[in-house]
Amino acid sequence: MSQSVEVNIEAVKTYLLSLQDDICQQLTAEDGKEFIVDAWERAGSEGAMGLTGGGRSRVLEDGNIIEKGGVNFSHVRGKTLPASATAHRPELAGRSFQALGVSLVIHPRNPYVPTSHANVRLFIAEKEGEAPVWWFGGGFDLTPYYPFDEDVKHWHQISKQACDPFGEEVYPKYKQWCDEYFYLKHRNETRGVGGLFYDDLNQWDFDTCFAFMRSVGDHFIQAYRPIVAKRKNTAYSERERDFQLYRRGRYAEFNLVFDRGTLFGLQTGGRTESILMSMPPLASWKYNYQPEAGTAEAKLYDYLTPRDWLKTL
Repeated sequence: MSQSVEVNIEAVKTYLLSLQDDICQQLTAEDGKEFIVDAWERAGSEGAMGLTGGGRSRVLEDGNIIEKGGVNFSHVRGKTLPASATAHRPELAGRSFQALGVSLVIHPRNPYVPTSHANVRLFIAEKEGEAPVWWFGGGFDLTPYYPFDEDVKHWHQISKQACDPFGEEVYPKYKQWCDEYFYLKHRNETRGVGGLFYDDLNQWDFDTCFAFMRSVGDHFIQAYRPIVAKRKNTAYSERERDFQLYRRGRYAEFNLVFDRGTLFGLQTGGRTESILMSMPPLASWKYNYQPEAGTAEAKLYDYLTPRDWLKTL
């Protein structure tokens, strides 16, 4: 575990706020509607693990393209790391912590525009008299309902570009981690076509790890906006909309059952509106639904098994 006492929290915070600004500006340019801004502060309480801090939530609902989207920044402090943060590092149990990051989920209205998620964050576990223990995490992933090969390939090409300056082994490692993390075990399928996922990143020095966070954060909108622009005016019917709502149910299942960020937020007594911002505005569940063979709906299921998209498409 490579650590340094030179943890530049203010530089990370400045970057995260600028990232939030840039992503919202670019998505507004595609949608035509502005995100509302909700700045909040948390005073802290014993029941919430002494959680203090604040954030800036930006939400767009009922837009022209985005049915519901949120791009949230938060910087919180707590007295004790929750179980979700110490499951893989029990030696840190009992430490106080800081966590800051940007997390976003975009649920477009048009079924031909994929849902997308991204997150970049820094954790710092602190104990009086000892050097802070820090690590970065994050990534981004794509959840199409009617996938296009060129979109999936573009998504993974940009994912690889984000990683290439840091070593040729980085993209395959974090691409595989994404496939394994965003997997619904009870459905035996991935949530979508993947992307990047990393956690516990501290094997490089702080500046290099921070540079990697910036690369992932900056490449998200480069990967996502062209897909939105290409598909946002595609005509669709009630059939496609119904299938989109059915598949959104899978998204809700993952976020409520498996997602570490959701668990962390709820276990620390975090701000519920920000934590559950990721949930779709509408979703549906059908009993034992099976798409008809040969249909566009059935085609999606061919994409819900991990593969090397850059070689097979």
